[in-house]
Amino acid sequence: MTTVVCWNVAKLHAPWRELVRMDADVALLQEAGTPPRDVLDQVETGPRQHWDSHVWNSEWYKDRWNRLYDRWPKVVKLSDRVDVEWFEQVSTIRELQDHQIAVSGIGTIAAARIIPRNGDPAFIAVSMYARWMLPHPSTGTKWRVGHADASAHRIISDLSAFIGSIDPATHRILAAGDLNMSYKVKDDPLWKVERDHTVFERMQALDLEFMGPQYPAGRKAHTLPPWEPSDTNNVPTFYTSSQTPATANRQMDFAFASRGFHQSVGVRALNGGDDWGPSDHCRLLIEVSGAPA
Repeated sequence: MTTVVCWNVAKLHAPWRELVRMDADVALLQEAGTPPRDVLDQVETGPRQHWDSHVWNSEWYKDRWNRLYDRWPKVVKLSDRVDVEWFEQVSTIRELQDHQIAVSGIGTIAAARIIPRNGDPAFIAVSMYARWMLPHPSTGTKWRVGHADASAHRIISDLSAFIGSIDPATHRILAAGDLNMSYKVKDDPLWKVERDHTVFERMQALDLEFMGPQYPAGRKAHTLPPWEPSDTNNVPTFYTSSQTPATANRQMDFAFASRGFHQSVGVRALNGGDDWGPSDHCRLLIEVSGAPA
């Protein structure tokens, strides 16, 4: 069994310390900064080329901004029960080498090959972060947050490179992270929800099964937001500045796995009051077994 933790850590230090206490094997992090010094010898974040888009995409923003981005998705090794082969990020080229991943969105994705030392088959692990993107100034919009589906679709396009057959059984892909959107919600007067739907539909088209988490793999919200249907199985994974873990009611974090391989994957949200952890997102606990679950 390989234990994976998916977590948006909001560039905080405390989640890193929590990770090393969990006895997990791999972390798929979003909005990750530099680990605090007291845990540096207990985690491996891989080479900078695996997570920092500045390495391959620096020329166009040179002399424009001091810093393009500083909250990265990362695949982190947490134990000696696995070996990790990190993929180096490159720009979107037609033909990749075995150690590379083509990336089309800055700060949206990081990937690695996870090789369990117990003899279980290796799998590809992907940390996804659908960053908010602002509309073009020509729109004259008043949206100040932007939209996340553009980043999510870039992530899916990058994931497509790992699909090499129409037979999903040939793939072993685990992709999880913060998509900054909701699953199967009602009409929202401020947002065209069909845009969110297309993200999950494209994942399905790649034979990447939706793994939730969905209730009962996590607690339901005590009070639903107005865009959630009454029969939803969504579980809250994020709380706003006006909420607490106990009053959280939005699911923003999801996991997907290749069809067939998904039978060996279990996902649940650690979203109880005592389990939430020191971030505005809760952790997803993902267990990958050598045989179908």
